[in-house]
Amino acid sequence: MKSEFNLKLDRCKGCGICVAFCPKQVLELDTLGKIFVAHPEKCIACGQCELRCPDYAIFVDKVKEEAKK
Repeated sequence: MKSEFNLKLDRCKGCGICVAFCPKQVLELDTLGKIFVAHPEKCIACGQCELRCPDYAIFVDKVKEEAKK
């Protein structure tokens, strides 16, 4: 399962809750204190970041990978 992230950086206040609750350390805070997807390949699409964000700044969409032919 692959994930796509929709980040609303204008809503992000840099609290780091999404970073703390991510079990795979996918997210990090940049030098301005905003979230970014540092390791998208590690994402298991658990949705903890989306569920925990108090400002609705991150959304995770599960995307099925197409079978390689």
